[in-house]
Amino acid sequence: MPYPIEDKLVIAVASSALFDLSESDHVFRTQGEKAYRKHQEAHLNVPLEKGVAFPFVRRFLSINQRFPDKSPVEVVLLSRNSAITGKRVFRSINHHALDITRAAFLEGKSPYPYIPAFNASLFLSKNESDVLQAIDYGHPAGTVLPSHVVDDEGDTELRIAFDFDGVIADDASEKVFKAGTLEAFQEHETSRAHIPHSPGPLADLFRKLSHLQKLEDKAVDEDANYKRVLRTGIVTARNAPSHERVITTLEHWGVDANEVFFLGGMKKDRILSVLKPHMFFDDQRSHLESEAGNVPMVHIPFGVANVG
Repeated sequence: MPYPIEDKLVIAVASSALFDLSESDHVFRTQGEKAYRKHQEAHLNVPLEKGVAFPFVRRFLSINQRFPDKSPVEVVLLSRNSAITGKRVFRSINHHALDITRAAFLEGKSPYPYIPAFNASLFLSKNESDVLQAIDYGHPAGTVLPSHVVDDEGDTELRIAFDFDGVIADDASEKVFKAGTLEAFQEHETSRAHIPHSPGPLADLFRKLSHLQKLEDKAVDEDANYKRVLRTGIVTARNAPSHERVITTLEHWGVDANEVFFLGGMKKDRILSVLKPHMFFDDQRSHLESEAGNVPMVHIPFGVANVG
């Protein structure tokens, strides 16, 4: 029997984020639904190529291999496909040896209402409309942006990087920044350095990742040769003195990040190109740029940065 989903860190992913469906989508857009179904049936045993979220998902699922007695993570497929056209997706999942067993096929309907039903702390999709609806209803979701798919199978570490304001934390401070000057923002944050932020859309995900890292801490204590899977980072445009409130928030939540960068307006790609995360989450599209095009970027369309 499957482990209770309530006890897991669950990530929901759309088939469009997990696999490269560009050819199938072209058939759907240019020839319609019937042709799309025929295309999928004709290619039923042709495995789909890896999509932008694939390297992230594969490494995330590998955490269960380290803790088989707990199986602390799960990936659920939430798809606009029908179950019939979804057959190819599941055959591709099997081909790529991904341990994904739960799914919802909704035949054209947006899957966002089912995010809490599956206890998901994140929904990844290339469909911006679905993600916007999810965020509007208070569900954690992000739009996977196009990038080169890089999946070095010799690299077993999973690196996940986050912006802070509007992603891990809410956008209250970002509103202050947008409404005034940098000096006013720094003064506001300095005067509240002892007050933790309220949670943002991915706070639950970040907290649960921190709990997984505590599992790995225990594994290292028990076996000095244990090789960690998970590494987290925060890459924020903040700098001193507004940095202190970030640290206060993490301390208050009882969580931490392995690497924290306070960039003071530097281009984030300068750090991301070195860090090489398997997923980077930011609420501002202007920060989601990579000169090499090989950093998987996810837009979180939350808060004041996405108004207007």
